[in-house]
Amino acid sequence: MAAPSSRTALGLLGAFVTGAFIVGQARVNAELGAELGDGVVAAVISFGLGLVLLLVLLALLPAGRRGLGRVGSARRRGQLRTWQLLGGLGGALLVAGQGLTAHVLGTALFTIAVVAGQSGGGLVVDRVGLGPAGPQATTPPRIVGAVLMLGAVVLSVAPSVSTDAPVVLALLPLAAGLAVAAQQALNGRVAAAAGGSRSASARDESDSVVASVLPAATVNFIVGGAALVVAAIVAVLVLGPPNPLPSAWYLYLGGPFGAIFIGLGAWVVGQVGVLLLSLGAVAGQIVGALVLDLVLPSAAGTPGPTTVLGALLTLVAAGVASAPWPLRRSAARNTGSALP
Repeated sequence: MAAPSSRTALGLLGAFVTGAFIVGQARVNAELGAELGDGVVAAVISFGLGLVLLLVLLALLPAGRRGLGRVGSARRRGQLRTWQLLGGLGGALLVAGQGLTAHVLGTALFTIAVVAGQSGGGLVVDRVGLGPAGPQATTPPRIVGAVLMLGAVVLSVAPSVSTDAPVVLALLPLAAGLAVAAQQALNGRVAAAAGGSRSASARDESDSVVASVLPAATVNFIVGGAALVVAAIVAVLVLGPPNPLPSAWYLYLGGPFGAIFIGLGAWVVGQVGVLLLSLGAVAGQIVGALVLDLVLPSAAGTPGPTTVLGALLTLVAAGVASAPWPLRRSAARNTGSALP
């Protein structure tokens, strides 16, 4: 078993990679939504393709099916409650918020509101022990790291913030950020129930990861996808049908990208908690977006010096939040089990 420091470092790396995949999905889904003329329908297609991929993997990997069976058993025994299976609603709310407010607020203000919700929500969710790691103390490094992360995002996107934007609409993406923090914790709970007891051998440990991650991601996609289908039906009834499906193959990679970062996030949250997952993922998003904009510039052009500085600050913030603190010892003694 890895030492706490190495486990934290590995978890932060996983969170960073999660953020990079989120950026890739956002770029692909944005273009798919533009082609279709309907962002909600694009999200349904993305969720649907991700779910198909996960179901294929479940059919091919016995460990995943065993994990899904353990989720059902935990639910029947009352160890996993029904509301703890609804983490996918957080992702659905985020996508709905993008469609309803991002075009009015602008991407910059929308991102700031979401990150504020994620950072604050991560502190609260960890403190109450909603995730599989149990309650975690709100230490000064974690608070400073969360504030630094928000400042880094503000610095990165400040040049794009419109002063005329109706800031009151930022309450929806703020709520979406809070919901995403809860989603990460609940997905971690499902992964903990699916994984069962720790295994000794390397092969069994690999099977345990598959057994925990695959069912958690599948449940997330089923719940979030169902919510988005309802939203898409309403959108089509109000706005009319979308444009024909585009032929470019890469526009359909959003689903596989989503399956990867949801599954990876379900594993990471059990290693480092919700706050560090959120901060590491935001760092991955900012740095990933910076690299993507440098390699494949969007319509907004190449990033400026403040964006580069903000991207570097996100890495510092994640490092500060993960710094050891004496209170963590007392928090560890009060940590509950993975399941209630």
